[in-house]
Amino acid sequence: MSAPTHAAPMSKSLVTLLAKDLNPQGGVFCPSPLADMKTWNTHPKVYLDIARKGEAKCPYCGTVYKLKDGEHFDAHH
Repeated sequence: MSAPTHAAPMSKSLVTLLAKDLNPQGGVFCPSPLADMKTWNTHPKVYLDIARKGEAKCPYCGTVYKLKDGEHFDAHH
């Protein structure tokens, strides 16, 4: 019997976002309902800055969150 692992499986999924999906700072949290994830059965919550490069990859599950082509995030002050 192998020892249990606490790491979430790598999902390798891609979530395409609209600018309106980002929070006021230009990011999202993973796990996310946008990726069809339940927060109670996945990994710890992590903030991903999408506005900076247009995409970010979750270090826990590998899900990539990417702005849809043509979408731009404008920070509202």
